[in-house]
Amino acid sequence: MPLPWVLANEALPEPSQALCEPNGLLCAGLDLSAARLIEAYQKGIFPWYSEGQPVLWWSPDPRMVLYCDAFRFHRSLQKRVRAFHADPSWSLQISRDFVGVMKACAAPRSAQSGTWITPAMISAYSGLQRLGYAQSIELRHGDELMAGLYGVCIGRMFFGESMFTRVKDGSKIALAALIKLLVNEHFTMIDCQQQTEHLALMGARPIPRQHYLEQIKDLCQRSPPDWSTRSLDWP
Repeated sequence: MPLPWVLANEALPEPSQALCEPNGLLCAGLDLSAARLIEAYQKGIFPWYSEGQPVLWWSPDPRMVLYCDAFRFHRSLQKRVRAFHADPSWSLQISRDFVGVMKACAAPRSAQSGTWITPAMISAYSGLQRLGYAQSIELRHGDELMAGLYGVCIGRMFFGESMFTRVKDGSKIALAALIKLLVNEHFTMIDCQQQTEHLALMGARPIPRQHYLEQIKDLCQRSPPDWSTRSLDWP
């Protein structure tokens, strides 16, 4: 069956129409506007494609999520956090350089042949950030960006996108700081999109897509925090 092509003035299909193989592939198109991205995330759909491809939209089943109360804050990580916290040259910040975080996440990695974080994706998500729908969590040594992550935030739901680190455990510390902030703001989970061993070790687990969709429908409708007034504490 041919993959549905969605025009800019058409709504995305329902996730239930996604393919089983490859798991979650739903449709294709060219629209990466802010309105399209917000529509997609509220429906449990996300873009994932390579340079030269059209925008491919996905909603896999099951869906990997990290419930905030299930985050595994291992003793070894707690020890690393104490060491960073004791050194005033290290700091945690929110969205000081969102584009810089995205570009760092897009940089080549030894285990990957390419990146899905294309220039078009960076432009689209930085537009979302200017509208208040995307945020980055940044670990800095002085002014130097050393680790971080970014994601989309709608209502009280955080959709994680990617993370990077240039220092041991840096991205884990950024995630732990995000979890602490989210708990304080009455968030309950982070969408992790797809299953990975790394995320599973941090406490993430797969849940049925329908269960996931039922949860985000409620969470996305809740009033969002004012990210511009928030700051990060050490976890």
